[in-house]
Parts: sequence; C-alpha cells; structure tokens
Amino acid sequence: MRDVAIVAFAQSVHRRRTDELSEVDLLMPVLHEVLGATGLKANEIGFTCSGSADYLAGRAFSFTMALDGVGAHPPISESHVEMDGAWALYEAWVKIQTGEADTALVYSYGKSSPGRVRDVLTRQLDPYYLAPLWPDSVALAALQAQALIDAGDTDEGALAEIGARNRTAAVDNPYAQLTGDVPAGDHLVHPLRTGDCPPIGDGAAAVVLATGDTARALCERPAWIRGIDHRIEAHSLGVRDLTDSPSARLAAEHAGAFERPVDTAELHAPFTSQEVVLRKALGLGDEVRVNPSGGALAANPIMAAGLIRLGEAAARIHRGESDRALAHATSGPCLQQNLVAVLEGENAHE
Repeated sequence: MRDVAIVAFAQSVHRRRTDELSEVDLLMPVLHEVLGATGLKANEIGFTCSGSADYLAGRAFSFTMALDGVGAHPPISESHVEMDGAWALYEAWVKIQTGEADTALVYSYGKSSPGRVRDVLTRQLDPYYLAPLWPDSVALAALQAQALIDAGDTDEGALAEIGARNRTAAVDNPYAQLTGDVPAGDHLVHPLRTGDCPPIGDGAAAVVLATGDTARALCERPAWIRGIDHRIEAHSLGVRDLTDSPSARLAAEHAGAFERPVDTAELHAPFTSQEVVLRKALGLGDEVRVNPSGGALAANPIMAAGLIRLGEAAARIHRGESDRALAHATSGPCLQQNLVAVLEGENAHE
C-alpha cells in the first residue's frame, strides 16, 4: 500500500442562497485556494475527481460544466461520482494506490437553494415501495429519532444539547452557515425540531492528495490516510434497525479506527439523532472531541458536507491540533451509506 495524505483543504463560505453564482463561480475560488496552498498548477495534478448530484442542479451531466472551473486545457485525467465528494476522494485514493498518479485534486459542490431539498432527496429512495409515498428526508430522519427515543438511547432534551454543542463549536468556524445560540424551535416533524435539522445552503470544498515524499514536500504536516473504507445498508428501511449503523461500524473496523484511540472525530450527522447512532456505532466516548468545526448541523452543502468532514479533520492535523482523527461521511436516508477514514499526523502512533 502506498502512503497517501491530504496535503491541502479549502472550502467556500456556506450560504443559504447563492443565486448570483453558477457552480463554476462557486468552485473557482476554492480550487484556486487549495492549489495555491500546495504551489501546484492544474497541469501538475495526476488525477482529478469530483462529486456532485445532477438532481440538485435539475439537469443531466451538470458536472461537466463545473469542469470549467478546473480548466479545459491542457487535457486532464478526470472522473466523477454521483455522490458526496468523500466518495470522490476514495476513488482518487484508489487511483493513487494503482500507481497511475502521485497527486490528485478532489472537489465537490452542492447548490441546494434552487429546489426543495426535502422533496428532491426522495428520488434516492427505493423506487417501488418508498419513493411513491414521497416520504421526505426530514420525515425519515424523524422515524429514526423516534426509534432511538423508544429504545431509550436519547430524548428530545439530549438531542437539543447535541445541536447546541455543534453550533457553539461552529462559532470559531468562519465558513459555517449557522452558529451560536440557535433555539431548538418548534417541531418540524415530531420528534425533530428545527434545531435538530441542518441548514439548507450552498457550498463547495476541495482537497489535494499526494503520496510519500511528494506529500512531505507539499505540506509541513501531512494528514496521512491510515485507513479508509465504505459500506452500505440494505436499501429498504423496513429491514433495518434504525437505532444502529452496522455499515459505519464495519467501515470503521476495516479502516483501522478501533486499533488505537482517536482524539478527534468529524461526523457527517445532518440530524442530531444521527450523531447518537454514530457515536454508538463508532465507539466514541466523551474523551473524543466530536465535530469541533460544528459539523453538518452548522453547514450542510449537500454533496460536499462529507468531503468537508475529511478536510476539517485533516486541517486539524495540519495545524497540530490533532494527532489521530476519524472522519465520517454519509449518503442516503437514515445513514444508509457510510464512509470512514482514519487520519494521522507524521509518526503520531510512535
């Protein structure tokens, strides 16, 4: 296995609406910043991979237009995943492992503001039994929250505390959309209140990966990817235990998360109830600092929020604020798909 590290991370300031910006306008400053941090030029990148969703843009192959932000010339080795950018990072990591590239640019973006996200996300449901019923994303998350309450794993007060902690942490995050003292609010779909749910917003993120000595030359303290894996639950919600996440636990096991303790965890938990599930599945105790960036409850640009978790965990390692961090990304209803990566600073385990 080749040693691969995240050597740079950049993201946009996440906003409720960016009507004046196209996807390219949203991306270009982020791409310039992440490349500028390494000193690399676009033609020096071995592989480029992006993550986004055509459903958000409302048009097929919308990701091809976003390539204008990277540049049409010279020709590049490029790929795209119709997923959160965390899965684009996984593809880029695999590409580097094959020896076909030594560096990779990974970016993702999401403009949720043009449509009604709760309805758009119903298109990812099982097309025969669930999708025709149009259960929206908040309603499905509420089913999971109620299952946790019925099982005695949490209550509405504990969920409100999770929301408050995340958004308080986000006060120090200049990119966050929702910070500080956010009221729990009224019930949106019982038992979830508005404070238990993520903000809707637009944003983009990018990272640069590099291997071996190349990574050390580009970054003073690379965030080495010691393990990465992703797994999926059954498509049908009716055959799953919504109070647990076996796929997240299995991904963490294969990524080596349980071999040694982590000091930081960036969890992609758009709803407060999902943090309860993930903490249990990943074995995270009170000694682990969870979501010091504020997490997805502070900014949740769909298709970029998972990549941001990896980037935020890496940035803390770059700054020397963490030695061993866990980063998690999810996609689909009720934590259906989960990716876990373990990041370490140089010689952190010695």
